Amino acid sequence: MNNNTYDLIIVGGGPCGLACGIAAAKENLNYLIIEKGSLTESIRKYPKNMTFFSTAANIAIGDLPFAAAGRKANRVEALQYYRAATEYYGLNVQLYTEVTDVKKQGDTFEIQTSRNEQLKANNVVMATGYFDLPRSLNIEGENLPHVTHYYEEAFPYVHQKVVMVGGGNSAVEAALDLYHHGVDLTMIIRKEDFKKTAKYWLIPDLRNRIKEGKIKVKFHTEIQKIEKDWVWLLNNETNTVEKYPANFVILLVGYTPDGNFLQKIGMNLNERMIPEFDPETYETNVPGLYVAGTVLCGIHTEKIFIENGRHHGTNIVQHIKSKALVHK
Repeated sequence: MNNNTYDLIIVGGGPCGLACGIAAAKENLNYLIIEKGSLTESIRKYPKNMTFFSTAANIAIGDLPFAAAGRKANRVEALQYYRAATEYYGLNVQLYTEVTDVKKQGDTFEIQTSRNEQLKANNVVMATGYFDLPRSLNIEGENLPHVTHYYEEAFPYVHQKVVMVGGGNSAVEAALDLYHHGVDLTMIIRKEDFKKTAKYWLIPDLRNRIKEGKIKVKFHTEIQKIEKDWVWLLNNETNTVEKYPANFVILLVGYTPDGNFLQKIGMNLNERMIPEFDPETYETNVPGLYVAGTVLCGIHTEKIFIENGRHHGTNIVQHIKSKALVHK
């Protein structure tokens, strides 16, 4: 094998990508993890006070204990843990490098990066997640400066009128954080209630704040248009439109994998952006091209978490090893 050709290149340096790297390191594969941002970039971009849904033990990787202050880890503890895991295993990680193309030439993949490198690998794992691509509402004003698809912390919104769209985990947790900072918050929910998948231990607290009038909520409502200091809301039950004050708009309506890129590199995706892959090996329709973590569940991002995605790397590496033995 050419010394410049890796056994495996892993695209994505989140927990599932790092777990793939650990599996590769344990089997002495020549591998490289490429991440376009910081280490575990998606977690870094989570709300500063976020607590994970899963217990600390269930988001641990590489058989390394996760010592958190509580049963469930927070964002800062997770960042420190994954950094420590990377250093413990001496993982080969290249950060702040975007993979711009993956092409298969014969039995080898050619990987183009934003550093104008052209790397080669016998196998590639796409562990790119979904957090980089917010779902668009396709409404007027969605890209205005006071509109965001991410929530980091409450303080920028103090003494402001905030309209937040969404009723899932992120929205529920952000709403309570904003409440504790005295923000004038109105939640916009398209359906009749919050999502059933929202963190169950937070819902009673949120409902009590709504009963007290500390948080306002409009169910059966959609946002139609965004202007500076105002939004236009449509009530689907009454079919009436309301102009409503909003100094800031937070759109927490979810995220999706980069389906265009996955198709560009040869993956078959169904109408829900789920790649065609073997459920045992995670190999896609392109031999040697694998998926790991949340990227394999398409738009159903609630189906795969670190908790179950962290094990994908073991299956992938074992399949790569079995193929190598066959070709010897």
